[in-house]
Amino acid sequence: MKVKTALISVSDKTGLIEFAKELSENGVKMISSGGTHKAITEAGINAIKVEEITKFPEMLDGRVKTLHPNIHAGILARRTPEHLKQIKEQEIEPIDLVVVNLYPFKETVTKKTVKLEEAIEKIDIGGPTIIRAAAKNHESVGVVVDPTQYEKVLSNLKENDYELSTEMKKELCLEAFEHTAFYDAIISRYLNKEFRGEKFPTNISLGFEKSNILRYGENPHQEAAIYTNPLKQGNGIVDAIQLNGKELSFNNYNDTNGALELLKEFSETAVVIVKHANPCGVAIDENLSEAFRKALECDSTSAFGGIIALNKECDLETAKQITAFFNEVVIAPSYSANALEELKTKKNLRVLELKNMQKNQKGFDFKHVNGGLLVQDADTVGSEKWENKSEVETDSQTIKDMEFAWKVIKHMKSNAILLVKNNATIGLGIGQTSRVGAADIAIRQAGEKCTDSVMASDAFFPFKDSIELAAKHKVKAIVEPGGSIKDEEVITEAKKENISLFFTGERHFRH
Repeated sequence: MKVKTALISVSDKTGLIEFAKELSENGVKMISSGGTHKAITEAGINAIKVEEITKFPEMLDGRVKTLHPNIHAGILARRTPEHLKQIKEQEIEPIDLVVVNLYPFKETVTKKTVKLEEAIEKIDIGGPTIIRAAAKNHESVGVVVDPTQYEKVLSNLKENDYELSTEMKKELCLEAFEHTAFYDAIISRYLNKEFRGEKFPTNISLGFEKSNILRYGENPHQEAAIYTNPLKQGNGIVDAIQLNGKELSFNNYNDTNGALELLKEFSETAVVIVKHANPCGVAIDENLSEAFRKALECDSTSAFGGIIALNKECDLETAKQITAFFNEVVIAPSYSANALEELKTKKNLRVLELKNMQKNQKGFDFKHVNGGLLVQDADTVGSEKWENKSEVETDSQTIKDMEFAWKVIKHMKSNAILLVKNNATIGLGIGQTSRVGAADIAIRQAGEKCTDSVMASDAFFPFKDSIELAAKHKVKAIVEPGGSIKDEEVITEAKKENISLFFTGERHFRH
């Protein structure tokens, strides 16, 4: 079954003329509508208007063009004697190739100034209907939904005496249904946001598009790719521009994302160092290089081969500290010229620039489980109502350290205990099955610095043992959610040891 008739109706006209010309030169009759017909015929290529086939005018500002039995019967007819007889009786010609791409809904709704009325008009109706019809009848009809497919389609036609191979038609069918599913997913997500429907709809379609194939996944035997959210806000790791170094790996993306999201908690000049998606050093300071020094001092051993995130322009002094040891990635909103030159002396160091480091105000957190998806509100810091349960007074710097610690511990794997002093982490107990065990790790890492430090716990203390351990090492203040049946025991112990004990009322588990 040679391709004799093609229906072409495209919004994106990239490569259209070259593609249509090749079809025409091989005897393919073309049917087209609106702007597509104008573009083809102005290039000197013969094409029939859709109205000549439908015997019905294009109307409703272009909302109705191809929604007609003369079009859809020509696409949906199987090449069987019975179907061909039926369409012949109605004087309908079979359509062998459908070339349709859709109104630019994604491009429209990602504009900051878009209005709902404009978005609604970019919801394509006829296009998806035609694509789905052609894909359903893929045994008889080829369907092309993207200009990037033109080359392989033409090549396949030439190789097969202007027939599409069975394998090519199956491939195009699958790509067509992926295309329309993605399109509908973006529309449903956008409208759910605009119309403020239920937070967790009955059906959820996320719609992500492949950005790149990665060298491998978490381990070399795992294949991997990265997909991007078409409605992204421009402030994520996938939006960063790479200025130097090797291609980002699966683990680079994951770890840098962790560093970046923690960095967004701070408006002050901040440095975050991450290893294996966990912070190993965080600090704030008026001076960026000093913040870096304090962050690195927390755990310089773990920082080796880690991720460095800065929320202010990287200067030369900071860059020299970074190049003094091995790192995988550095990300910042900008770099001074001499700082970038210094960083580029490490040819494999991945240097990323992300100008927009604004924190997301709303959103969901997704976790994949076998056979399903867990969906929840993104965890946030700031709505807690702190209470001084031990009633031990403390100074303003200690309060600042507790607030700093509370922002950091949200990004540490549970069970988590954190020690902070003078706006910098000094001890981290991460991902332990025992809370007192996490406290012990954090205290041992802090060493002598533990004296007059602040302790944070991501969830309540189930027993007073962690308070006793903190007191033994001269911790002066503790912040935790509260909520344990042993709260009174914990409060009593804090009062006894003259430790300021603040309850936030909200925990920050991270699994």
